[in-house]
Amino acid sequence: MRQALKEVALPAFAIAAALLLFGILVWFAGVDPVDVWLTLFKGAFGDWFSWQNTLQRAAPLMLTALCVAIPARAGLIIIGGEGALVLGGLACAATSYLLPLPMNIAGSVMVCMAGAIAGGLWIMLAGWLRQFRGINETISSLLLAYIAIGIFKHLVEGALRDPSSLNKPSTYPLPAPLLIGGIGGSDVHWGLAIGVAACIGLGFWLRATVSGFSVRVVGGNPRTAQLVGLPATRLVLAACAVGGACAGTAGAIEVAAVHTNANASMIAGYGYAGILVAFIARHSPFAIVPVAILFGGFGAAGSLLQRRLGLPDASVQVLQGIAFVLILASEGLRRIDWKTLLMNRMPKPVQPTFSKEAA
Repeated sequence: MRQALKEVALPAFAIAAALLLFGILVWFAGVDPVDVWLTLFKGAFGDWFSWQNTLQRAAPLMLTALCVAIPARAGLIIIGGEGALVLGGLACAATSYLLPLPMNIAGSVMVCMAGAIAGGLWIMLAGWLRQFRGINETISSLLLAYIAIGIFKHLVEGALRDPSSLNKPSTYPLPAPLLIGGIGGSDVHWGLAIGVAACIGLGFWLRATVSGFSVRVVGGNPRTAQLVGLPATRLVLAACAVGGACAGTAGAIEVAAVHTNANASMIAGYGYAGILVAFIARHSPFAIVPVAILFGGFGAAGSLLQRRLGLPDASVQVLQGIAFVLILASEGLRRIDWKTLLMNRMPKPVQPTFSKEAA
């Protein structure tokens, strides 16, 4: 119980401290911090419209956070989920008119699978570079994200461009039967259900299966994994593929449920925000769900801060940046053995000494 409370308390304290520091910054800008906090809550969870906007933004955050969390369980720090997301959306849009697809739910599943395959292969490339070439996966995944965005823009503005899209280049729109609708007629699309199902399913996979346990062993102690004969390289590549497939699915859902085509609006930073969500959730797929909803709410409240208080819409990104720094700091505090540190700093009792003459 003490360990569970520690796992929850430090991220909660970091988020509370980020809100406090954000309030101090807006106070210097001449805005009442209490009004900012209340507006953040109202914009995120104040009414049903706010909830719909929050849940719609939370869906891709869950999947991009899994792109960080699953490889992290295998010992890799992958931060290139943005690249897998945009390539997944591009693959979804391209598959719809490059291949003959059934115009029903099976076709929707196939375009989403195309996005998952594209994202999985892209992130698996970062794992391959780490395992076979010794290249740091954090740097390579970030650089691969920029390459993926370049490929996306090149194809959307070139070979795959819809000639009727003049001011905003985009691909041809998906046929209406392939689009993903809302849950129960609401604005919350079925991508939210896919994201929650992926988090729960992968959480049980890591905890309750032999392969999931093997991935955790590889991430916890690679030398032990080698000694017991686990295929470390294969497990690392599998973890990268699963994480990349989640981010690629997020891009496919953004195309099939939100934009209806691939365009520059997809490059919205969901892949980078997913890094923050994964670290706050301590790379636990179960904890990713509530954290993604919280940060989806922060993103949904940005426009309300601009309309009511005159703050820039991007001010919520400052809040997210502060939260990320404090989360990293809390990770450092977590590793400190406070009991030993305090014992070492306590003054030690002076032992009496006797000289030979006194003896």
